[in-house]
Amino acid sequence: MVPDPPQHDSRATAGGADHPDYADQSAPSSAEPGTGSSHPPGSAEPTPSNGPGHDPDIGPMGTRVSTGNDEVALTFDDGPNPDYTPQVLAILKEEHVTATFCVVGQNAEAYPWLIQQIVAEGHTLCNHSWDHDVTLGSRSPQRIQADLLRTNAAIRAAVPDAQIGWYRQPGGAWTYSVIAVARELGMMPLHWTLDTSDWRTPGANLITASVLNGVQPGSIVLMHDAGGDRQGTVNAVYRMLPKLTARFDVRALPKRGM
Repeated sequence: MVPDPPQHDSRATAGGADHPDYADQSAPSSAEPGTGSSHPPGSAEPTPSNGPGHDPDIGPMGTRVSTGNDEVALTFDDGPNPDYTPQVLAILKEEHVTATFCVVGQNAEAYPWLIQQIVAEGHTLCNHSWDHDVTLGSRSPQRIQADLLRTNAAIRAAVPDAQIGWYRQPGGAWTYSVIAVARELGMMPLHWTLDTSDWRTPGANLITASVLNGVQPGSIVLMHDAGGDRQGTVNAVYRMLPKLTARFDVRALPKRGM
């Protein structure tokens, strides 16, 4: 296999590798009281097993974990980032694929032209909080609402008529409070089916293999275009997309409401 190019560190952006939320990716986030579980930022909580009346599209606390059809959705968290997001967008454009970008408000405010490019090229936007606060769900409903509205405002400062119909909680640290506020603001809570663990920077080969070996019809794939050195993710997207699109219809989640 072609080796990854030398990796470089990109820490200048909001939500970058020096952001406190990324200081210890192995540290478990707080479990929702009564769940008896905790998980590191970026890793999925257990999804309820199938049973009578179970909806396979619904995951932790009523979050969305499937496209609901045979399509596969690629999602990119924590951007936009001026080093990596343009590379991801260029590859998606070359392969005629749309994706879903879960953007951090600070980064939307800092790089409005990337929000404009994401929208102009047909991708879907998702609110990913103002500054990637993994503990946001434990705060008051008023604080949660202010955070989500501030993020939406930053996105709409770049694209006034932007549709923002999805919300993804940093770290997948869902609580009933954050889900309730997101729904009140017209946003569907978005989890994932397949976590590539690219936030651990395992390199392009392992990220590629995790997707091609783990993807199924309906999968929502979690990747990152910011929050640290994401060149391995960029290289993986370049490698995997031709094989992935040969097997599945890969496209952005629907642009919902808002």
